[in-house]
Amino acid sequence: MKLQIGIDGKTYEVEVEVTEDDTAPRPSYVPPTPGSGPTAPRAGERKIASGPAPVANEAKVCRSPIAGVVIRVNVQPGQQLQPNDLLLVLEAMKMETNVTAPVAGKVKAVNAQPGDAVTVQQVLVEFE
Repeated sequence: MKLQIGIDGKTYEVEVEVTEDDTAPRPSYVPPTPGSGPTAPRAGERKIASGPAPVANEAKVCRSPIAGVVIRVNVQPGQQLQPNDLLLVLEAMKMETNVTAPVAGKVKAVNAQPGDAVTVQQVLVEFE
């Protein structure tokens, strides 16, 4: 079967060979409706850390740069920090990402614990 594919304004003609039975039913994902299903994680699932309400002063928070799992937390409330001090370590796709303090200050709250799944831009640490 020949197909035409457009990439960056250029058209390419490619030949594709179908190797699977296209008539077989395919599994599909149907997202749950709000309020349905269990509220606690099932066995083997990770808890998704939920951050507090939106923060008014963005200069006093550290947000997650990636979606991943918290594997280590290096700070605790009340701790004094300097810029670039290690706050915590995230893992995504078997790679570790160090999250460092954007500013000097005192830790007000840590909103994620080891094992928590976090999303992009989720508030991880708040400063006073």
